[in-house]
Amino acid sequence: MSQAQTIGELRKSGYQLQTIKQEMRKNLIAKMKAGDELFPGVVGYEETVIPQVENAILSGQDVVLLGERGQAKTRIARSLVNLLDESIPVIEGCEINDNPFEPVCAVCRQKVAEHGDSVAISWITRDARYGEKLATPDITIADLIGEIDPIKVAEGRYLSDEMTIAYGLIPRTNRGIFCINELPDLAERIQVGLLNIMEERDVQIRGYKIRLPLDVYVVASANPEDYTNRGRIITPLKDRIGSEIRTHYPRTIDHEIAIMEQEAAAPGAEDMDVSYPRYMKEIIAEITHLARKNSDISKRSGVSVRVSICNYENVLSNAIRRSIRLGEKQVAPRISDLPAVIASTAGKIELETVGETSEERIIDRMIQGAILNVFNRYFLLQEFDELLANFERGFGVDTSDGMPAMQYVQQVSEVRGLRTAVGKLNAQGNPASAAAAVEFILEGVHLNRKLNKDRKPGGIRYRK
Repeated sequence: MSQAQTIGELRKSGYQLQTIKQEMRKNLIAKMKAGDELFPGVVGYEETVIPQVENAILSGQDVVLLGERGQAKTRIARSLVNLLDESIPVIEGCEINDNPFEPVCAVCRQKVAEHGDSVAISWITRDARYGEKLATPDITIADLIGEIDPIKVAEGRYLSDEMTIAYGLIPRTNRGIFCINELPDLAERIQVGLLNIMEERDVQIRGYKIRLPLDVYVVASANPEDYTNRGRIITPLKDRIGSEIRTHYPRTIDHEIAIMEQEAAAPGAEDMDVSYPRYMKEIIAEITHLARKNSDISKRSGVSVRVSICNYENVLSNAIRRSIRLGEKQVAPRISDLPAVIASTAGKIELETVGETSEERIIDRMIQGAILNVFNRYFLLQEFDELLANFERGFGVDTSDGMPAMQYVQQVSEVRGLRTAVGKLNAQGNPASAAAAVEFILEGVHLNRKLNKDRKPGGIRYRK
């Protein structure tokens, strides 16, 4: 069916205009009944955050998402666009997406008064109805709400004339969703302006009070410590926001891995057979979980899932680099690739105290702790009695970041007790996977204080 092109045609079509909150509620209910995914790509919030967001929308409440960095707050805000209609009618040429039946801006009101139902309308898509701004201390009322346009004043209009306004981001998101990130960083006087838009529906620009009944759904994000700290945000604004929703980091290793696999960029290895062992993914996820519990790392800043994602990428890249240099077609990350996470972790964590302990040392301890935890989930030490008996007789096993995979396969065949453990990790038949399994097993047994580990030029030797 063709879309109406004038207000008169729209009126005759029986089109019912809704407020932004009514529209979102309607579409949310429809999606819930259909069983559609509401927040694509958001993992681990099914029982915690998402139900609270649904409640807020059903209640018609603006929301603030409280959480540390890397907790999908912005992704949730941007996903709310999926709860808007595919397109809505606006008065053609209007800067603030005016409702054809109830225009807000002076220009559109005058246009409708003069031309009535013959005023032309256009249709805007849901993507054009989302606005976003990162709050910084230097943001002004002009940025968010508007400013007097000196050119319009020079044309002969009075300063108090509404037509002299050059609209800011929020009015331009009228009848849409506006997201402001890091809300407490907004200066108090700007917070007052935001409050006026949300509550009083008016604003003062250059001392002139202008009625601006905008229809905006406001989503804010903030660090919990900043938001709850008295003085960082004005109390009336906190009172106006309907729901405060706490986000959180992935609570399980499985959720962390799902996010890693979903978000990680695949390094270029088109002509290679890449196998990423499950236990290596678990180790990378475990490193991040240990970092979030580490007393040396700032809890206020948090440890983002981006740490896991970048570590996942770096470990794989290191494995690919080795295979390229050795001329191997099969790739599998090993324990000896884990030092690559130092570069991708160090810049994303903040230490509680500077100078007492280096970042590299803290990360190294977390790597060892992660390997030990994951190894003990896979194996019992009793399973290695035969392997340890071989070491008692003087056997030693060499490993190296640059050792070809076939050398590991040869050692598996020579050392009794190693083959069974490698088989338990489903690493048979693939030299790269077998090499990764051997390193994981030996390092796990070493960290359980059953083997010694000697560092030597070019590699490591495990012995009794």
